Amino acid sequence: MQDYLIRATALEGKVRAFAVRTRTIVEELRVRHQTTPTATAALGRTATAALMMGAMLKGEEKLTVQVKGGGPIGQVVADANAHGEVRGYVDHPSVDLPLNGIGKLDVAGAVGTEGFLYVTKDLGLKEPYRGSIPIVSGELGEDFTYYFAQSEQTPSAVALGVLVDVDYTVKTAGGFIIQLLPGLSDAEIVKLEKQLSGLPPITSLLERGESLESILQTLLPDVQVLERRDDIRFQCKCSRERVEQTLISLGKSELEQLLAEDGQAEVSCHFCNETYRFAGNDLTALIESL
Repeated sequence: MQDYLIRATALEGKVRAFAVRTRTIVEELRVRHQTTPTATAALGRTATAALMMGAMLKGEEKLTVQVKGGGPIGQVVADANAHGEVRGYVDHPSVDLPLNGIGKLDVAGAVGTEGFLYVTKDLGLKEPYRGSIPIVSGELGEDFTYYFAQSEQTPSAVALGVLVDVDYTVKTAGGFIIQLLPGLSDAEIVKLEKQLSGLPPITSLLERGESLESILQTLLPDVQVLERRDDIRFQCKCSRERVEQTLISLGKSELEQLLAEDGQAEVSCHFCNETYRFAGNDLTALIESL
């Protein structure tokens, strides 16, 4: 089943919801970065959240999520935008940990709980917006829930999940964000909380073939889907031309030193793991162009 994202509303516009299936995207991240199961889950959950947050943006707006919890995988980073594009990486993709006490991937142990979650939004203004919260669990769903409540003053429920198969490939992945808007009664909030608490993990629902629409229908019986997007995807912004401009920005003397010492240059993109190679004659051409 293909990846897709839906945007919805319920309870006469007093609740808004986003849900996404990201198996193909997370599998591409796993292959590109050769992540272990625990790192796959951490990166996949972060990228899934970033995609849904990107769906809250408009036009050319974009955002970056950074999770710096002090754990052994280092920081987890994901970029997303309003066009349904996402990319991401972890500092140490080869780190893996034993299963946690309930037999699940130990994402919290890998991410750590001594640090912060940062969200930087480029909204086309002079200065980007930056919000941050202390990491409260390291499992990430709870951390994004806390982020929305504290940094955006929007009570929310965030569910994120990545199920890794026995061969380390991604079996399923996805998540949802339910946001409570002004006007909800206490009774409506209590009912929604009860429905959320009784819902199985998002990966269990996706694995048994539930659609995103049916998952939201279980939580919000009067849900109305406003938009379905089938164009969400992994997309990196790097290119040989951009890397070339980065090399040029080093200046003539540094490029000459690089040519003299190494005879070539190799530059790898953090986000997609693509490597761009510049042979000696390529560096000479760049030097001569300065």
